[in-house]
Amino acid sequence: MARKTTYRIRQMKKKGKKIVMLTAYDAPSAQILSECGVDMILVGDSVGNALLGYESTVPVTLDDVIHHSAAVARAKPNSLIVGDMPFMSYKVSEEQALENCALMLQEGGAEAVKIEGAGREVDIVRAVVDSGIPVMGHIGLTPQSIFEVGGYRVQGRTAKQTKAMVKQAQALEEAGAFSIVIELVPSETARVITETIGIPTIGIGAGPHCDGQVLVLHDMLGLFQDFKPKFVKRYANIREVIQTAVKEYSAEVREGKFPDADYSFEMTEEETGRLYGRTKPA
Repeated sequence: MARKTTYRIRQMKKKGKKIVMLTAYDAPSAQILSECGVDMILVGDSVGNALLGYESTVPVTLDDVIHHSAAVARAKPNSLIVGDMPFMSYKVSEEQALENCALMLQEGGAEAVKIEGAGREVDIVRAVVDSGIPVMGHIGLTPQSIFEVGGYRVQGRTAKQTKAMVKQAQALEEAGAFSIVIELVPSETARVITETIGIPTIGIGAGPHCDGQVLVLHDMLGLFQDFKPKFVKRYANIREVIQTAVKEYSAEVREGKFPDADYSFEMTEEETGRLYGRTKPA
C-alpha cells in the first residue's frame, strides 16, 4: 500500500473513496493496522480511557500522547499518523500551540495533529497550518469539553445547531484543516456538513454519510464489557479470547503441565556430568 499523506486523504474524498481510521497506541497495533490497509492511525487522547485507567480524556498529558505516538511511529506504518493534542495543550496561546504541535511531530513522530473545537481554536488551527503542520479539526461532541457540555450528549439535533456546526466546519476548512472529525451528531447533520465542505469528514457516532469513519481500536475489538456506546460495533470479543488463554495458562502452571519438555531447554549428557562433578566413564 502506498504511504498515506494528507494530500492522498484529501484526494480520497474527491474520488468518492471511503477513509478508514482507527486508534493505536503501540507499535504492534500500528503494524497490524498498516498491514490491514488502514488509511489513518489516530494516537488519540482516548489512550487515557483505553490504557491508562482514566474516566475521561482530561487527565491525559502531552507527554502521554507523545510517548504513545513515538511507539506507533517506530512501527513505520503506511498509515498517516495523527497525534491528538490533549486537554489545554494548545488553548493558552498560539505560541503554546505551535510549540506543542511541533513536539508532537519532532518527538512523537506524528505527521499531523488533531485539535478539538472551532471557536477561538480556528485562529490556532490557522497558525499551526501556516507553520507547516497539518491539522485535523474536531467538531460535534468534543470530549475535552465534557464538563462544559454536560456529559456525552448528542450534538446538532436542531436546525440552528446544524447551521452553527456547518459554519464551524467551513471556518476550519478556511483555516487550512485537511479533514474534520465529526463526533456524536445525527446522521443528517453529518450529511449536511459533509456535502457543504470540500475536505474529508471522519465520523464517530455520526452515521454513514461522512467521508470516513474512526473508532477506538479497543472498543471495536471488545476489550471493554462495561462501556459500549451505541455507535460502536464490536467486530471481535478479544477480552473473551484473552480470558480463555489466561485461564488455561493458569491451570497448566498450577497443575505442573507447563512448561513441559517441548518448552524447556535440556543439557547434553556431558553437560549434565560437568554440572554434578561427574567425569565421563572410561
